[in-house]
Amino acid sequence: MKVVLFNGSRREKGCTYTALNIVAGELNAAGIETEVFFVGGRVLKSETDAVVHEAKEILKSADAVVYGSPVYYASPSGEMLMFLDRLYGLAEAELLFKPAATLASARRAGTSATLDALNKYPTYAQQPLVTSRYWNMVHGSSPEDVLKDEEGVQIMRELGRNMAWLLKSIEAGKQAGIAQPVAEKKIYTNFIR
Repeated sequence: MKVVLFNGSRREKGCTYTALNIVAGELNAAGIETEVFFVGGRVLKSETDAVVHEAKEILKSADAVVYGSPVYYASPSGEMLMFLDRLYGLAEAELLFKPAATLASARRAGTSATLDALNKYPTYAQQPLVTSRYWNMVHGSSPEDVLKDEEGVQIMRELGRNMAWLLKSIEAGKQAGIAQPVAEKKIYTNFIR
């Protein structure tokens, strides 16, 4: 099993990366392969199409995803939103029914609004949302600060364990003959007459 963790920060190894790595550590401890995929800085450098196409290829072998974003102006990073807008338009088939989790990293506030925006994307592809004991967020101005946020670190650990449990439950269900749902063809309704 494999989980891809997407880092929507402009800083490749900052606070969001630190939170994602805590989640990845728990997944690895459960025998699940992980890959942290840097999005933010590359989208900022106008590499959006290349990043989305690379992500689409990686998703073909992934069983689940985690999206991490810093809070910029009480919202996910613009880079993460641009990436997700393009990804869900291009790679819905690669995402369909795969468990997803989101997490936010902030110095102070805006995490709830950020999580609300991020959580809308997986629902588009019928992805089960993985949660933790509390909202999936950490606080700090630096990676060192994030590690001092004991509650946030615990939330990230539990998020990783919950993701591992769900993935193993899905695998056990498949082995027991429980079929994955089949997505119906989308019906688009236009409310303008």
